[in-house]
Amino acid sequence: MEITEIRVTLRNDDKLKAFATMTLDNCFVVRGMKIIKGARGLFVAMPNRRKPDGTYQDLVHPINRKTRDLMEGQILAKYHEELEKTVLT
Repeated sequence: MEITEIRVTLRNDDKLKAFATMTLDNCFVVRGMKIIKGARGLFVAMPNRRKPDGTYQDLVHPINRKTRDLMEGQILAKYHEELEKTVLT
């Protein structure tokens, strides 16, 4: 599996810093990821839905730490790249 494209749309909010879209192998797109500023720094929240009991369930997610770290690292790198572009303009 290869991440072939990442798009980041910056937000100006205290906690929600950006939305992200990731394309895998030029054939599968995951939309609706959020870059969130949490108590321990930035993290990527997967697309989710609210269940009737008020809790949330991820619609898609990596099933092991290695894959999550790989995805999160590349998405956050793209976030920082987009952030720098806005500072320079």
